[in-house]
Amino acid sequence: MGIMGTSEILKADLEEFRRLLLQGCTTSTTTKNNPPTSQEVEKLPSREIRDMRRDELLDDHEVDEKLVCVTSGISFLGLAIVNQLLDYGYTVRILIENQDDLEKLREMEEFDEIRNSDSNSNASRVRNWGVVMAKLNEVESLCDAFQGCRGVFHTSAFADPAGISGYSKSMADLEVKASQNVMEACSKTASVRKCVFTSSLLACVWRDNNLNELPQLLDHSCWSDESVCREKKLWLALGKTLAEKAAWKKAEYSDVKLATICPGFITGPELCRRNPTSSIAYLKGAQEMYAEGTLASSDVSKVAEAHVRVYEAMNKTGGRGRYICFDHVIDSEEEVVKLTTQMGIPANRITSNARNNDSVSRFRLSNWKLSRLMSRRSRCC
Repeated sequence: MGIMGTSEILKADLEEFRRLLLQGCTTSTTTKNNPPTSQEVEKLPSREIRDMRRDELLDDHEVDEKLVCVTSGISFLGLAIVNQLLDYGYTVRILIENQDDLEKLREMEEFDEIRNSDSNSNASRVRNWGVVMAKLNEVESLCDAFQGCRGVFHTSAFADPAGISGYSKSMADLEVKASQNVMEACSKTASVRKCVFTSSLLACVWRDNNLNELPQLLDHSCWSDESVCREKKLWLALGKTLAEKAAWKKAEYSDVKLATICPGFITGPELCRRNPTSSIAYLKGAQEMYAEGTLASSDVSKVAEAHVRVYEAMNKTGGRGRYICFDHVIDSEEEVVKLTTQMGIPANRITSNARNNDSVSRFRLSNWKLSRLMSRRSRCC
């Protein structure tokens, strides 16, 4: 597909889709047996109406089971997920928000950063990715972008490039609103069945460690304390926590399957060039995480693979839920030096003033749920 030259084709397709969907909802073919009247339809709960529309779409139109949409697909993680999906044989629609994103995408295509063909085939193929422009603060815009997609990967995060920390308190509010909008758009879009939501390990590890009887094991069942995040001004942790909770709250009233992935500090090639602001924001509070044993890293390629594997597992009953994703815990000065060298920052930013590990409660991170899923033989859905 490549980059769409004009918006007219997309608009025409969307208008035709709306016309057919509206026609399906207002004709006597709404259900195969004993069709309801318009008055009865108006009395139906919104979820039942959505179910009917999804069924009509399946009956009347062939839906591409391998078509998915990735928000912020040009980000460090987003691009890795896009390429992983392409390797798995998916057709990917990359969601961007403005003209600057489009220019970046063109540069990526020019430098072959996006896979253009099936890696399992020697023959050249037509591009199986495309681009759509939409606003995360506009539900209808997102609905248009998601039309025809079977699944959505919400990887978008907000950053403040002009800010020292890379993430301000206002960014947290934007993150929550975007989360709600994406889930609402997924619910309203007839073709969408599944959503994989990128959260963060920061949404799991920040608690009041002065409290007695805190569990030593931190896994996917743990949530960060919002009051602790506010007290320590950990805005990225607060934003990720609130955004993920908002997504789960929306999912309670939707038939869209949801899974959330909480990666640690994301590393990989060209980290500094591609992911500077969010990385700086993640490391705010790194001294305490290092001392408590909760500073963990995640290779970007493995995080991307986890997204796809979880998405495919959602076809079954066991794919939904929360997943912690990390490679290893950074618990030595040698590993800190390796990380900070990659980031281009001094190591004492993490190790200085770190508490004596023998004098504080140490916690143990566990990603057993994701590890068990990833250990299974890979299958395309």
